[in-house]
Amino acid sequence: MPKINAERLLSDLRRFAQFGAYRTGVHRPTYSQEDMGARRWLAQQYEALGLEAHIDGVGNVFGMPRSTRRSLLIGSHAESQNHAGWLDGALGVIYGLEIARVFAETPDCAGLPIAPVAWADEEGHYVSMLGSRSFVGDIEEAEIDRAVNVDHGLPLREALLAAGLSGVPRSLGEPGRYVGYLEAHIEQGDALEASGKRIGVVTSIVGIWQYSIVFHGLQNHAGTTRMAIRKDAGVAAAMLAMAIAKRFPKVAGPRTVWTTGRITLEPGAPSIIPGKTEMLFQFRDSEMAVLERLDAVLSELVEETAIRSGCRAEIERTETGKPWQMDPAFQTAIENAAARHAPGAYVRMPSGASHDAQIVARKLRAAMLFVPSIGGISHYWTENTDDADLILGCQVLADAAEMILRGESR
Repeated sequence: MPKINAERLLSDLRRFAQFGAYRTGVHRPTYSQEDMGARRWLAQQYEALGLEAHIDGVGNVFGMPRSTRRSLLIGSHAESQNHAGWLDGALGVIYGLEIARVFAETPDCAGLPIAPVAWADEEGHYVSMLGSRSFVGDIEEAEIDRAVNVDHGLPLREALLAAGLSGVPRSLGEPGRYVGYLEAHIEQGDALEASGKRIGVVTSIVGIWQYSIVFHGLQNHAGTTRMAIRKDAGVAAAMLAMAIAKRFPKVAGPRTVWTTGRITLEPGAPSIIPGKTEMLFQFRDSEMAVLERLDAVLSELVEETAIRSGCRAEIERTETGKPWQMDPAFQTAIENAAARHAPGAYVRMPSGASHDAQIVARKLRAAMLFVPSIGGISHYWTENTDDADLILGCQVLADAAEMILRGESR
């Protein structure tokens, strides 16, 4: 049975956080010097472990066992959000490294091949889930040609050139080469902490549906235009937001969430009635039927708001991410391992955030494990998890990996 080296695990997590260290978190955008330094460090650790390490053409870092047996991929993404936390992504990456090490050190596990991996740009500095999408063959060269950095507009091709990746082949996943994929992550919410649980066995990953909703009113003078004849696009957006808040709880699922992330008024001046408003709106759920129901209700509310406000409305769905169910047998393996190390302190739960696992699951069996986030905080530099939970999560995942590779979960 593999027993992780807790001191080494915590040391590696803190060493990894030095790449782009920012306050108590990290600032490690995709293909930055800090990001590429972290990826090269990982490749060195994989090589030192006896794995065949390489960084592919989009920055994915692979440590491939020199074995003819099918291996188990374990990892997550290496880059961070801007000025964000030290564990988001990094946790799963270092778990993969530690589990590969401990398997190599454990005589009865040495023949069970672990392939640690660090995906590129899950956070979407250029293309969300770029690395895992490339691995499953879901991105064309034309999309890479068009992509630019969302913060400063640098073309992705130029970023790859500066990172030394131009002309390097992209690695495609071969289903026959892998047993499947495991990913560990901080929860990025407070469900575990609030319920006193220490391990989350992820059942599914939500689909995200996102919309651009535009209201066209009549721009006019704020002081001379009578209220009775106004067509205020700003009021229309506010009306819709309130209608959503009232109607959605009646049709949502138990874990549905929705957000109006931005409302932009044009021209945005205090003495001018807005003639145009754009809302960016999204909802998330793990059930396709719920997503489709919310989509239909949103369309009704937009139409009703247009009639009530006298403004013309346009709605465009800009993102339609499918929810993905995690592999049942892999879930069972994680749950059995959690029962061994944290009896009564684990729970099955959906993921409210997107992860590379939902992309890899298109080609391979996949599952995820969560550990608690203190205060439910993530995507911020104060993000943290208790050391004891970091250690527990890695041990549970190591045991699950052994069960899977020995075929005990099938």
